Formats: sequence, C-alpha cells, structure tokens
Amino acid sequence: MAISKTTAALLIGVNATLMGIGLSRFAFTPLIPALAQGNWFTSVEAGYLGASNLLGYLIGALLAHKVSERFGSARVLLVSALAVGLAYLVCFTPFSFWWFALWRCLSGIGGGMLIVVGPSFALLNTPERHRNTIGTMIFMGIGLGVVISAVVMPFLLSVGLTQTWLMLGLMALLSTLLCGVGLSRLYAPTRSEASRHTQNEDMFQPGLAAWLVILAYGFDAAGFIPHTIFWVDYIAVELNQGTKQALWYWSMFGFGTMSGPLIANLLVRMVGWRGAIVCAFIIKTSAVAIPVFILTPAGLAVSSFLVGAMIPGVVSLTSGRLAELVGVLHHKKMWGLATAMFALIQALSGSAMSAFFDWQGVYAPLFPVAAMLMGTALLLVVVSNVVETRSARTAQQVSR
Repeated sequence: MAISKTTAALLIGVNATLMGIGLSRFAFTPLIPALAQGNWFTSVEAGYLGASNLLGYLIGALLAHKVSERFGSARVLLVSALAVGLAYLVCFTPFSFWWFALWRCLSGIGGGMLIVVGPSFALLNTPERHRNTIGTMIFMGIGLGVVISAVVMPFLLSVGLTQTWLMLGLMALLSTLLCGVGLSRLYAPTRSEASRHTQNEDMFQPGLAAWLVILAYGFDAAGFIPHTIFWVDYIAVELNQGTKQALWYWSMFGFGTMSGPLIANLLVRMVGWRGAIVCAFIIKTSAVAIPVFILTPAGLAVSSFLVGAMIPGVVSLTSGRLAELVGVLHHKKMWGLATAMFALIQALSGSAMSAFFDWQGVYAPLFPVAAMLMGTALLLVVVSNVVETRSARTAQQVSR
C-alpha cells in the first residue's frame, strides 16, 4: 500500500534522528564502561573510542551540506545509515583498537550527516500545511535513542557484548530499511533543478536573526551538559542518594525526551515558531537552574523531566525556526552550520567541565554556570526575534 508524502517524510526524519543521534551516539554511551569491564579495551581506550565518534559527528555535520549537494540527499542518507549499522556489525569482537576507532569515527560521520540532511530533506518534501507538525515530530528519534540507552542497553549487555553489538547493528539496518521506504515515496529533484538551486544558494545571504539563533543553539549545547554527563553521578554521590535513586531521576529524564517533540509541536501550534523557541528556552533555562535553588525530590524530578523534554524540543524548534527564517531550500546549509557549532561547543565545554570536576571534585558549581549559559541563549533568541521584526519593518518602509 502506498504511503503519503507526509508519512514518508516522517519516516525519513524519525529514522534519521534515531540513527544519527540515538543509535550512533546515545546507544554507544553505555558500551564505553562495558568495553573496559569486558576486557575488550582499557578504560582510556574506550574513552578514546567515544571521542572518535564525536569527532566523526563534527566532520559529518560540516560536510553534510556539500556532500548531499554533490551526490544527492537520498543517496547520502542511505549510505550514512548503512555506515551506522555496519559500524556495529563489523565490531562484534575486539579485533583491534584502531579498527574500532575507524568505525566509530565513520559512524559519527554518518550520524552527523543524517542529523543534518534527514530533517532538511523531510521538511523540503512535506506539504506546507503539515510542516509545523513534521518539523517537530521528526525529532522523536532522539527520545527513542535515550530509551534504547536507558532501557534496552542494560538488558543487551547482560546477554553479552558481542550480542549487543550485533543487535544494535540489526536495529540500525531495520531503521535504514524504514528510511528507504520513505525515500522511495518522495520526489527527487532533477539535475537541472538541483543546478538552479545551487545557483540560487550561491547568492543566498542569511540575515542576522538566523545567525543569532545559531549562536543561541551553541550556548544551549554547553548549558545542559551537567544534566547529561554528570547528572546521575551528581545525585548518586554528591547528593548521597545512591545509584538506584539517581537512575530513577534518569528515567524521568528519558520520559522527558520522548515527550519533548510533542511539547514543541503544541507550542508551535499555539504561538508559532518564533514564540515557541522563546518558550522552550525559558523552560529549559528554568529547569537547568532548579538544582541551584531546589534539591527536593520534586525539584530534581521536575528538573530531570523538563531538561530531558527540552533537549529534542530545542533541537526541533531551532531547526524549524531556521527553516522559517531562511526557507526550506536553504535550511540544510544553515542547519548544518548549527549542528556543527553545537557539536564543537558541546565537546569543548564538556571537556572544560570535566576538567573543572577533576580539579575541584564537586559538581554543584557547574549548575549556576549552566543556567547562565542557558540564560544567554534565551537572550539571543529574544534579540533574534527583535532583529527580525525590525528588518521586516524596514523592508516595508522601503517598499512604500
């Protein structure tokens, strides 16, 4: 039975974000300590494998636009998805560190390309009346990745490392198949149309409002790091609540990530993209700041859920806001730059915060810093809206 263009776009977008972040990055995180415990690699080597994945993600995000313009978005999506799956299937046993490092890097490159090209391709092929809904719901894949990381991975690891790698590879191949089903339904531009688009793109100059949104997205990348990398350890050790209780809060975080795109979609329906992104940053800034003032169980639970929800929420709203500011034809280029900036700043700030913890041995001071970073991001999206409004007024006055 034939599927609609809207369903096809949703299939492509969800599976691109699932593989690009969920399977390529989040699902690998629990494998890092397991590789050391299983004597496949040392703890240091396992950490370097994670770093090679992040490096690949940055490379993929930077190259995604140019490569997809050269070879076509559909082809890039399929090859990138296959790279994520093969990276697990060919590493089912500890051949060598460099073999694993190569494939983790290739998986990261594929993930970066998927997260840039997938949403842009889906939006470009979505009928305008459904674009607000699809623009947020395609990021459900991020939440699915967190669920796999928090729920499925512990079970797989209890069976064995080899079985875990193979099962993750099969999941990625299934996701690739679903993505392919969507791609088979959607329209592919002809060479002449692609050439005209490239010529128009050469003359394209994004406005200040779009650059401010991208800069805000960069600050966001640093602002929620304490709630991801350090959250469980902070609650378990520094707050002395134990691992079991800390994992309960992490499950709240996971439930949040699943609901984030739904909340983002509701906000867009209520106040539009420009209003929704401001609301999302207000929510996320407040949620990140909660541990600075409130350490009650209710406070920690609300903080966990809301930060979890606003991770895919802010991603989807940033993507959608950029599409609104620059148009869907130019979205991929700007979204690629935003994703690359996000990856770079997250890697640098994560290293800096880890170094601070090594130096001071406490996590608590990181949360007010994170709240200030998120507050700066909020200010930038507000200024972006003001700049857009003034630019529109100026354009109207000139046209009179």
